[in-house]
Amino acid sequence: MSLVVVASERFVEHQTPPGHPESPERADAMDVVANEWRKKGGEVVAPRLATREQLARVHDESYRRRIEETAGIATALDPDTYTSPESHEIALLAAGAAVDAVERVMANDGHAFALVRPPGHHAERNRAMGFCLYNNIAVAAAHARTIGAARVGIVDYDVHHGNGTQHMFENDPNVLYLSMHQFPFYPGTGAADEIGRGNGEGFTVNLPLEAGAVDEDYQIVFSEIVVPVLRQFKPDLLLVSAGFDAHERDPLAGMRLTTPAFGAMTQEIRRVAEECCGGRLMAITEGGYDLRAFAASMLSVVAVLGDSRSQPAAWPEAQAAVRPTRGQATVAAARKILGRFWKF
Repeated sequence: MSLVVVASERFVEHQTPPGHPESPERADAMDVVANEWRKKGGEVVAPRLATREQLARVHDESYRRRIEETAGIATALDPDTYTSPESHEIALLAAGAAVDAVERVMANDGHAFALVRPPGHHAERNRAMGFCLYNNIAVAAAHARTIGAARVGIVDYDVHHGNGTQHMFENDPNVLYLSMHQFPFYPGTGAADEIGRGNGEGFTVNLPLEAGAVDEDYQIVFSEIVVPVLRQFKPDLLLVSAGFDAHERDPLAGMRLTTPAFGAMTQEIRRVAEECCGGRLMAITEGGYDLRAFAASMLSVVAVLGDSRSQPAAWPEAQAAVRPTRGQATVAAARKILGRFWKF
């Protein structure tokens, strides 16, 4: 399987106030990762801007106009979410990177990793929030449906629940949204009983984890819920909201994942993609606010997606003193609530 990294030095141009966690320095970390892949002979391509048509599939026209009006000025859209004069164009570039990555994966049955900012999964159809302007992965999923993917699976391992992504697809049985996240926590959504609506009931799978969850907790959630549900759904394409703020070093959350765990989660998803959809897998960055952990975790994902051979998931060795009680509680809740939709 080939890996294409979609990246641009322009992502630094989205400026946030001094001290803001979603800092321009995150773009520098992305550049390091892209350059490392390039040094190995890997393909790195620049994204193009998302079009209005692509955005319109998931965002209301009034909202798109509101974000367009921020071009050339600095604004506060909410207490956490800001624009600078270049932010509108850079947000278009982030969403465009997602579209470009999906098109390459669909055309070549390979892997792509889009290294972008601002992140996207909190952006609602008509509201910016949580540092996010456009919902990059939702734009990608909706675009994939127009170019031949009948069923799209989205796995979100960012530490925060992707409220925007969930709400955009919660009525759609052709888009499966599967999220592991700290709970209760920002943005307040993502309880286990949020399972979708109408025809989409059962196709939203929330796996809330108590703060302090470790690698073993995520491993049991993957083996008992995530992988079985994905296999039963049989997607034509898998997308990953690759947030790295569940890392033990991250300042914004309370999880304790190690760097190799992000590679292991991605490997689990890759193996399902190879079983179900010819290996078609695209990941895109979301959160991750400790710069060192952010870069190292992205590199762990690149190592998995760029390997020509599929390997068993290399979860870190279990610590003898650790019991995955948080993961076990999450699995028990999921089985109780979702058992009528999926076989566990």
